[in-house]
Amino acid sequence: MLFESFDLVSALATLAACLVSMALLLAVSQQLWQLRWTATRDKSCKLPMPKGSMGFPIIGETCHWLFQGAGFHASRRQKYGNVFKTHLLGRPLIRVTGAENVRKVLMGEHTLVSVEWPQSTSTLLGPNSLANSIGDIHRKRRKIFAKVFSHEALESYLPKIQQVIQETLRVWSSDPEPINVYRESQRMSFHMAIRVLIGFRISDEEMRFLFCTFLEFMDNVFSLPIDLPFSGYRKGIRARDALQKAIEKAIREKPLCTQGKDYTDALDVLLESAAENSSELSMQELKESTIELIFAAFATTASASTSLVMQLLRHPAVLEKLREELRARGLLHDGCLCQGELRLDTICTLKYLDCVIKEVLRLYAPVSGGYRVAMQTFELDVSGAGVMPASSSNAYAYRRSRAEGVQIPKGWSVMYSIRDTHDTSAVFKDVEAFDPDRFSPERSEDREGRFHYLPFGGGVRSCLGKQLAMLFLKLLAVELAGGSRFELATRTFARMVSVPVVHPTDGLRVKFFGLDSNQNQIMAKSDEMLGATV
Repeated sequence: MLFESFDLVSALATLAACLVSMALLLAVSQQLWQLRWTATRDKSCKLPMPKGSMGFPIIGETCHWLFQGAGFHASRRQKYGNVFKTHLLGRPLIRVTGAENVRKVLMGEHTLVSVEWPQSTSTLLGPNSLANSIGDIHRKRRKIFAKVFSHEALESYLPKIQQVIQETLRVWSSDPEPINVYRESQRMSFHMAIRVLIGFRISDEEMRFLFCTFLEFMDNVFSLPIDLPFSGYRKGIRARDALQKAIEKAIREKPLCTQGKDYTDALDVLLESAAENSSELSMQELKESTIELIFAAFATTASASTSLVMQLLRHPAVLEKLREELRARGLLHDGCLCQGELRLDTICTLKYLDCVIKEVLRLYAPVSGGYRVAMQTFELDVSGAGVMPASSSNAYAYRRSRAEGVQIPKGWSVMYSIRDTHDTSAVFKDVEAFDPDRFSPERSEDREGRFHYLPFGGGVRSCLGKQLAMLFLKLLAVELAGGSRFELATRTFARMVSVPVVHPTDGLRVKFFGLDSNQNQIMAKSDEMLGATV
């Protein structure tokens, strides 16, 4: 019995010693990892590196970022300031918040910084993508892509986009059960990209296969670049290869499917633009460009669409004001959208609609920011405020904070923040409130400078498809305001998460209802009563 007790104590002591040794080893390795990156400081610059933690060896703080989402950046910003260092997705990274700091990064393209996506993203999008191109190649490719989003092109896409939205809302309204708005918005965005932008005529079965494959691609486009069986990176590569194979087949069959086609799609415009610029695209370039077009139109549009539905549910007065504007423009009559084709110029006259979409994108910018790499060591201001305080008592503190800069060493990745810059900008009053009128001509809270509001980035790499995204969201808002009735299917709104894009944890459960003739009459009377009180 005594020996048995001794053996148990000995085993526990050994286990405790092992645990202590592992903890010490982890602590030492973490300190060495921190020193490894501190040593990359540019000795010729007197300023210190940004504060922050590099996390654990190899994985850095990637796991914290994936699990915490927006809370990760908020907690680090609160602890270390507007400019802090970390280690994400296999790369040392400095995250930058604040209009002035973001302006310096975005306007420093090709001189201070160059584009650099995480390795997984860069590999999956491909070397021929616009996102990965730099210098003259980027300028040339951007010129080719610009025609895809011209006014004439958008006018051509508009009827087909509206048709996709109307068909989607009919399906939602016919479903007796509440729908997952985020997942169904992903499906709608994907159908829009495939049918309208790319112009593929494929079967429903092929569409379902492509959709599931693209979801697998998107789920792993931001992953640790570890190429092992069952890793997210390997899954992303397999999904990319499957997509490229299916896309090549569809591209080769595209010329055979022109009968009955009554508009020019984005892929047609891209091929035409490439020929005009004497830059014929190879099949590999076409496949990567096609995936990039879908990538650009997919996740961000689905995220913003979900946020739009959520805000209209939260703020019925905003929905009614939208209907009021539609009636005033002759687009809404007797509770129904007037029959006939909407014109791009008509959409542009809807000023309150424009304010609503801008406010959705301010409060819930779909993407967190963009990636760059420092081409040379440069300096940033740790305050990053960009706005001189109005009171003279704060002016000294402001000038002092301006002097407390940090260095961004050559070779480090830089991520400029869109969402945090919106949230911390001094130009927006009551920043957490959903207030479309802040963008009205009378207030124009964003007039202080374009880098306080940048849902589509800025500089030479600002989003080329921003006008298409705005058009899609405006058409969706018009259809929701003019021809839909919907209500939240849960007791409360779910928490929002930000990885990979902003969306509710439950996807936003909403019940949509079809509008029969009686409901149309009810809405018409409501419109008349509202109009009488205005």
